[in-house]
Amino acid sequence: MEKQEYNITVYTENQIGLLNRIAIIFSRRKLNIESLNTSPSEVNGIHRFNIVITETEEVVRKVARQLEKQIEVLKVYYNTNADVIWQEMALYKVPTDVIAEQVSVERLLREHGARAVVIRNDYTVFEATGHREETDKLVEVLQQYGLIEFVRSARVAIIKASDGFHSKLKEFEQREPGDEVVENQYLNNRDKVFTM
Repeated sequence: MEKQEYNITVYTENQIGLLNRIAIIFSRRKLNIESLNTSPSEVNGIHRFNIVITETEEVVRKVARQLEKQIEVLKVYYNTNADVIWQEMALYKVPTDVIAEQVSVERLLREHGARAVVIRNDYTVFEATGHREETDKLVEVLQQYGLIEFVRSARVAIIKASDGFHSKLKEFEQREPGDEVVENQYLNNRDKVFTM
């Protein structure tokens, strides 16, 4: 089987120490996490991890099963890049004097879908959002003009064919409704129950 990039989406309760246990699952298998993002999900109180690794589907399937064994993990999905819509955000810091003198800044921003977020006398910061190849291309261009600093965010991804986790929860509740709440039968007879 051929290795390719997979996006692993993990829906979890928000618990201290869970990130560490998830990381251990990858490190024990000697798998490199290329990108890791965690954020609240569309369901209140439930968080979503987006983890990117390059592996075979068989390995990814095993990791997904192991992740689902964690008590706080509600559901794990894995998808190829073709099955998700994804973006990364990048910031670039360049010297203002060089960029202003040597570059048609407006054209540069338009060509790379970037925008200026900070302009100071000593430096200018650009922001661009896109796939890694797109943000890397702007790094190459700005290196010529004294790129001072560059940082890229972790990937955020949405599964194309998903109705969202909220609908899955509703579906589950309809299939397997919880027990009806039973009032404590002794609540109104407190004096009778607790007297000796």
